[in-house]
This record gives sequence, C-alpha cells and structure tokens, in this order.
Amino acid sequence: MHSCYLKTDADVVAREFDQLSRPVYGLLGIPIDAVASSKAISLIRIAAQHRRPFLISTPNVNFLILSQADGDFRESLSMSDLCLVDGAPIVLLAKLLGIPISGRVAGSDIFERLKNDTSGQSLNVFLFGGTDKAAAIVSDLLNRSGGLRCVGTLNPGFGTVEEMSNNRIFDAINGGNADFLAVFLSAEKEQKWLLRNHKLLATPVRCGLGGTINFHAGLVKRAPRGVRKLGLEWLWRIKEEPYLWRRYWNDGRKLSALCIINVIPLIIEDLRRRRAPSRTLTVQQHDETALILVKLSGDAVAANVQIAIAAFRDALISNKKIVVDLSDVLNIDHRFFGLLLMLRKVLREQGLALDFCGANNRIRRVFKLNGFVSLL
Repeated sequence: MHSCYLKTDADVVAREFDQLSRPVYGLLGIPIDAVASSKAISLIRIAAQHRRPFLISTPNVNFLILSQADGDFRESLSMSDLCLVDGAPIVLLAKLLGIPISGRVAGSDIFERLKNDTSGQSLNVFLFGGTDKAAAIVSDLLNRSGGLRCVGTLNPGFGTVEEMSNNRIFDAINGGNADFLAVFLSAEKEQKWLLRNHKLLATPVRCGLGGTINFHAGLVKRAPRGVRKLGLEWLWRIKEEPYLWRRYWNDGRKLSALCIINVIPLIIEDLRRRRAPSRTLTVQQHDETALILVKLSGDAVAANVQIAIAAFRDALISNKKIVVDLSDVLNIDHRFFGLLLMLRKVLREQGLALDFCGANNRIRRVFKLNGFVSLL
C-alpha cells in the first residue's frame, strides 16, 4: 500500500513539472507561461513539499527589454521553471499576438497570497536582499501572518553577482532550510545570480521579487487595486519612486520600437497564417551516430503541438544531441516556439544541445520577428 502511494505521488510530481507539457509561449524572445495565480501557488507548494529545484521568473517590460541585448539575462528566463507575466504591457502584447494570457500574475501578488494562505502548512522563507530595515519589518510581519514563516534574512550589499556568489552566503541561505528563497535585488542582478548559483542553492523554490519587500515593509505604497487593474501601476510607481521615471522612459521607448519592428509585422504574419488552410504536422526521426535528426513537415503550430511533444519525448530517450530539420516547415507560431524553448531547456539540463537546420529565408524571418533567431 505504501509503495503504491509513493508511485502515485511521484507520477503527480512528474506530470506537474513536465517541461514539454508546460503551457509556454514564445513572446519576442522570452518564454511566458499561460497559467493563473492559483496554478502558480499549487506548483510552488508541490515543489516545496518535494524539495524540487523550482526557479520562477516574473517577466515585465523591463525584463523584455533587458533580454533583447543581454544573452545571460535572456538565458535566465529560458532556463526558468515558471515565467509569470508580471506586466500589463506584456499581457496586452500577448493578447495582440493571440497568446491566451488571461491576465497579469504579479510576483508581489504571489508573495501576498502565500503570506495570507493559512489553509495548508506554512512555508519557510528566506529573504535575500533589501535593506536591513525592510527585512526586519517583513520578517516580523511574516512570523505573525501564518502563511509564510521567515527563517532568515541576509543583505548582501551592493556587490557584483560574482561577489555575492560565495560560500558564506550559500551557507547562510542553505542553513535556514527554507522552502522559498525570495530575492530582492535589481532585475538583472537577481536573475543572473539565481541562474549562476542554481545548483549551489538547497532551497527548492527561488524567485526574484525586486521591490516587493519595500511594499510589504510599508516603505513604498503599492498602487491601489483599481490602478493595477487599469494597467497603470507603472505611473503610480513613478509617483512613489520618482527616480524610476528614467527606466520607464527608456523601456517605453524601446518597447515602442519593438512594436513597430516586430509586433506589427507579427500580427500581419499571424493573420496570414490563420487565413491559410490548416495543415497537419508530420515528424520523421533518424537516429544517427552522435545525434537524433527530427524532421518536421507542415504546420508547427498549437493545433499540432501534441504531435511534436510525443516525437520530442521519443528523441530525448536516446540521450543524444537533437537537430530539428525545418526545411519542410510551413508555419511556426508562438506556442511552438515555447515548446522549442522547453526542448532546449531539457537538453541543456542534460548537458546536451539543440540545433536547427534547413530553415529557409521565410522561416528565418519568422524566427527573427519572434526574437528567436539566436536559436538558429
């Protein structure tokens, strides 16, 4: 009886964290998960219970802009286990491109829900970053809330990612035996630090939460719910923290350029694809000496994604490098780009590579417009 329960439990965990089945979509070079906050909370609790490394990223406009020019930052998103849409403009872009994102899932809201959730066992949390004052206030607040229990805090100061990656810091964090590591640094620094030290951290759930600690400490007032629903939290943030105007201005300017150069052509491309006759996807595999060649033919789109998932699963069994032949691919959509990112993630975790061949000029253009030309 006991072994039966263990098997069932293991099956549930394997299903919940199956990377190929994640509802991931590719948006201008980054992955985003089409999940609601309730699903995110469920995954966090399962990962914490089973001590499974689980890296959460919360892409907003600043993340998107940073990812365009910084390969390491972009990689931190691609290698994450969950990418929650934490920006109203990202939600709008997704809807314009036909990606089924129902709404914003902010990191601050996830932290708030965990803090107030007393229905299950409390999660132990370690606070890394933020000022000593903010950490002390939030630690005391959490230990009176019930949903999260603070087991340690550490302010690493203003050093580089390399300077913050040392045994003293790892010993402090890992010694707390926390379930959740909440990192409060700048977006660029926290993402790179989490990716660099992924294998050195014992805490299962890790998430960069930026200025969230200041909201919960009461040092910065968060926008009212109505303002957030209107997608104007950025305007409120400028009111509360005027120095942010420069970042928002630069990000907004670059986002406008992305919309003109990439988004508008993608909308036209998506309309063309939807009006064309739908075609199925066929897959052929060739097991060669050092690699598996997977040849795709037809439409690499959401309607055919399960066909590709099954084929990629078979290819992964070989434990070899995978090369995807795109020479007979007619269309690729956002859902399929998400699947390709997940295939690459699984291979990289195994120390293997994903390569492509046979992409004609039109398919290369689709990769470029979607922000994934680097994959080629």
